[in-house]
Amino acid sequence: MEAKVLPKQNGRVAIVTGGARGMGYETARHLASLGMHVVIAGNSEEEGLQAVKKIHEEGSEGKVEFLILDLCSLKSVRQFVQRFKARALPLHVLVNNAGIMLVPEGKTEDGFELHFGLNYLGHFLLTNLLLDKLKRSGRHDACSRVVTMSSATHHVGRLNMEDLQGRSCYSAHGAYSQSKLALVLFTYHLQERLTAAGIPVTSNAVDPGMVDTDLYNNLCIPAQAAKKPVAKMLFWTPAEGASTAILAATASQLEGVGGCYFYNGERTESADITYDHNVRAELWKQSCALVGLQEA
Repeated sequence: MEAKVLPKQNGRVAIVTGGARGMGYETARHLASLGMHVVIAGNSEEEGLQAVKKIHEEGSEGKVEFLILDLCSLKSVRQFVQRFKARALPLHVLVNNAGIMLVPEGKTEDGFELHFGLNYLGHFLLTNLLLDKLKRSGRHDACSRVVTMSSATHHVGRLNMEDLQGRSCYSAHGAYSQSKLALVLFTYHLQERLTAAGIPVTSNAVDPGMVDTDLYNNLCIPAQAAKKPVAKMLFWTPAEGASTAILAATASQLEGVGGCYFYNGERTESADITYDHNVRAELWKQSCALVGLQEA
């Protein structure tokens, strides 16, 4: 992966969901090293404060702090946004990084399937509630940026508009890949809406590649055992996996660029269905209804 020199980010503010560990931590750490004020959003205060302490000890230029956010709870998402807005800070970058993978069937506090609820709907609501802040912080020569972590598994994702919760036939892999497909559809439709309204905010999706993180802890025991010997050879480190998200959040050459899917630092094609406006619009409509947002 080619190393790129990124511009200093002094005076800019970012929120990184799931920023206390793995790729989220590496993203938060790197943004802070560029001078950005970073808010790590996560559901474990202990982990979050440890991450803040570790980044501060490295002597990063930017300020780092932690705010509690449980993406499995729409109430928690709304409370997080209220707390952040009460700080009267601008918001230039939102990195939708947090996620779960291949967990057993379960439901969020609001009754949504776990992958769909946490990976997708929680970020859908969070982004929409922070759009006014992103809009006011952006300029047409220095747009605010929404960076959303997807995955190559979105290519095999299937979106059943009649059964978005996977209630008729649950599959952990199917639920995960659907949530990552939904995130790409959301990314593109958000950009379409932003462009139509002339709002100085860009929205892009990122595929981090195969990264050796805790997400794989939910593999069955034989699969975990098989993974370990090859992980160091075939998998990227969390820092390597985070590099494309960091690029999308900061790179000068991506100023004003939105509605794209990035892999290994380069723009690439996503699944064919993600370019279908009608599918994107229908998912957006249903998502608004599920989280209690007015579609407009």
